[in-house]
Amino acid sequence: MTVRIIYHGHSCFSIQTDQANLLVDPFLSGNEAADVRPDEVNPDFILVSHAHGDHLGDALPIAKRTGATVISNYEICNYLADRGAKTHGMHIGGARQFPFGTVKLTIAHHGSSFPDGSYGGNPCGFLLWLEDKVLYFAGDTALFYDMTLYGEEGIDVAMLPIGDNYTMGPKDAVKAVEFLQPKTAILMHYDTFDLIAQDARQVADAIAAKTSARPALLKPGESFVA
Repeated sequence: MTVRIIYHGHSCFSIQTDQANLLVDPFLSGNEAADVRPDEVNPDFILVSHAHGDHLGDALPIAKRTGATVISNYEICNYLADRGAKTHGMHIGGARQFPFGTVKLTIAHHGSSFPDGSYGGNPCGFLLWLEDKVLYFAGDTALFYDMTLYGEEGIDVAMLPIGDNYTMGPKDAVKAVEFLQPKTAILMHYDTFDLIAQDARQVADAIAAKTSARPALLKPGESFVA
């Protein structure tokens, strides 16, 4: 059994299993780095880490077009449900079994507001148990020591921001890999804007030198099989 992770730029991924197609943080419209348009993705479920426009992105129109269920915090799900989307609201620390596997919402130290400035609930990351794999999508977050607890789950793939300024930067991302001890670390949330430009190769080299994880640098459209 395999899990295919396709990078679409910024923090957007498709995650494909035998049971379902997942789409995470679908910032596609207005993202010059994205390799696909909103009308080219057909997920069964959409996971949204927080309400900022570069993560909530095209979740609403994609969900309404495809009938996909949005999984996110309670506030985001209420916001989207009021606008015609099918949703399943959760909160930090809660887990739920879905047809494709288990989702648990994790801590993310960040903000969460909708484009109009209204409250978007607590930001989160996701622990995913898919097939026989464990994935961790950190979302937008600072480094925090409880990542060591997530690492005890035996993470196969961790998706981590490195852009700095709004999230943890390169140094803290390497420390996050030390805490999480994943088999593979996929780097995200960098180079989309000048303010979060990074030398991702340098970060990957530091991860390889200081941890046992295999760093993965994916260009938009490239995939990794866990």
